[in-house]
Amino acid sequence: MANPLHDRLFAAHEGRTETFLHLADGGALSYAEFLALSARLANVLAAAGLAPGDRLAAQVPKSPEALALYAACAQAGVVFLPLNTAYTVEELSYFIENSGARLVVCDPGQQAALAPVAAGLGAQIETLDARGAGSLMDAARDMPAAFETVARSEDDLAGLLYTSGTTGRSKGAMLTQGNLLSNALTLAEAWRFDADDVLLHALPIFHTHGLFVATNVMLAVGGAMIFLPKFDPDAVIARLPEATAMMGVPTFYTRLLDDQRFSGELVAHMRLFVSGSAPLLAETHRRFEARTGHRILERYGMTETNMNTSNPYEGERRPGTVGVPLPDVDLKITDPETGAALPRGEIGMIEVRGPNVFKGYWRMPDKTAEELRPDGFFITGDLGMIDADGYVHIVGRSKDLVISGGLNVYPKEIELVLDAQPGVLESAVVGVPHPDLGETAVGLIVAEPDARPDIAAIEEAVRGALARFKHPRKLLVVESLPRNAMGKVQKNALRARYRDLFAGVEG
Repeated sequence: MANPLHDRLFAAHEGRTETFLHLADGGALSYAEFLALSARLANVLAAAGLAPGDRLAAQVPKSPEALALYAACAQAGVVFLPLNTAYTVEELSYFIENSGARLVVCDPGQQAALAPVAAGLGAQIETLDARGAGSLMDAARDMPAAFETVARSEDDLAGLLYTSGTTGRSKGAMLTQGNLLSNALTLAEAWRFDADDVLLHALPIFHTHGLFVATNVMLAVGGAMIFLPKFDPDAVIARLPEATAMMGVPTFYTRLLDDQRFSGELVAHMRLFVSGSAPLLAETHRRFEARTGHRILERYGMTETNMNTSNPYEGERRPGTVGVPLPDVDLKITDPETGAALPRGEIGMIEVRGPNVFKGYWRMPDKTAEELRPDGFFITGDLGMIDADGYVHIVGRSKDLVISGGLNVYPKEIELVLDAQPGVLESAVVGVPHPDLGETAVGLIVAEPDARPDIAAIEEAVRGALARFKHPRKLLVVESLPRNAMGKVQKNALRARYRDLFAGVEG
C-alpha cells in the first residue's frame, strides 16, 4: 500500500547494511537495524490501539530510539508531535489537550507528573530515556521486526509542530506527508547531498531543523549521520574529521570559533556548513571564512513551511541574506495593509507558496484563514525585502516592528549599525512604550569578551548612519540576550523586561 513518506525515506533502505547512525559512544546502527527497530515500535503503536491520523506526543531526550519513533509513526500513519524537552508539565497539558494525543511518550523522570494529566485527557503514557530504555522499548522488544505499512496519501498529516507561542497560545502547524517529502527532496538536490555524505547531527529532534530538514534530507539520499545527543564543542571537534557536512544554529558556529582547536585544517575535508533557525551575524560569516576557508550557507524556513529560501550551493553566499527562493517555492513581498505585491528593494511582508507550505493550524480555522490566502500564499509574519539580485533579506518579525511617532522603525536596520561598532559582539533592538512617541527603540548591546563598548561613540555612529527617528532612545550594555532552544533571540522577553524604562518620563 502506498505511503509516500515512508516509502521514499524509509522503505527504500530495507535490507541495507550500510551505517545510518554513527553513535556518540562509538557504536553504529545500520539502515536495516534502524528499520527493524522502527517496525517494532510501529507494532507497539498498533497494539496500543492507535489508528491512522491519531496523534502521538513525544517529549523525550534525543536518541536513536526517539528517531525510530518518528519512523514508526510514518509507517503506522500516526501523526508525530515532537515536543521541546524544556516544556513544563503545565505547557505539556495544553499540547496534549489541544492535539487530542492518544499516546504520550516521555522521559521516565516526567512520568509521575505527567501521568495524571495524560489520564485526565484520555491519553496513554509510555516512557523512553536518553539511553533508549523505558516502557516503550520494553513493549517493543518482543514485537515483530516487520510491520505492514499503513496506506496514506501526500495530503494526509504526518507531523504536528507547535509554534513558539510568543504572542498567545501556541498554534499547531499541520504538516502533510507531501510537505515533508517535497522539502527533503528539494533540499537534497539544492545542497548536493548524496549517499556518500556523512552529516554531523548535533541538533535537537523536537524541532523542524533537526528532524524534518537534517534527518529527512539524509534519509532521502541514503547517507549517514553522526548522531550526537546535543551540541558539545569537544564532541563536535572530535567527530568533525568523520563528517562531510554539518547543519547548525548560529550558536554552534560562534562557539566553535571561540575554540582554538577549530581550524581550517580540521575541516579541510568538509563539503558544507549550513546555518539556520536564527539569523547569522555577518561578522560570524567573515570570521568563519577567515578561519576555515568555508562560507556558511544560510537559509530561511519556518515551522509552518520547512525551508523557503537558501543561499546557493554554487555561487555567491551573501552574509546578511537568506539567499533566493528554492526552486518550487514562490516568494513575494507585499504591503502588510493591502496585500499588494511590492517592487524589489521595498520592505514588506514575506509571503510564500509551494508544496512545502503547511495545511493550516490544528483546530484553528479562523487563524488558518487569516494567514493562508485562498491562492495558497502563506503570510509568514516576517518582514523582508528582495534586493536587485534576487536575494532575500529578513528585516524582522512584523510583531517586532517599532512604530515610533507614527513612523516605522525596523530593528534589523539599527542592529546592523550597532553590530558593526568596536567592542560589540551582538545586539538586539526592541520597541518599548514611550509617553510621547507611543513607542520607541531601545538597543541592548552584548560586549565582546574583555571589551567595553564606548556608548557615546556608538551613539555618534548611529547618528551618522540613520535618520533621527530611527535612533534608539537608550543603549544598554547587557551580559547576554535571552534565546530559545534554537538560538533565536526572545524579543518578547526583552520587551517585557524593559517595558517600564520610560515610565514617568515626560516627552
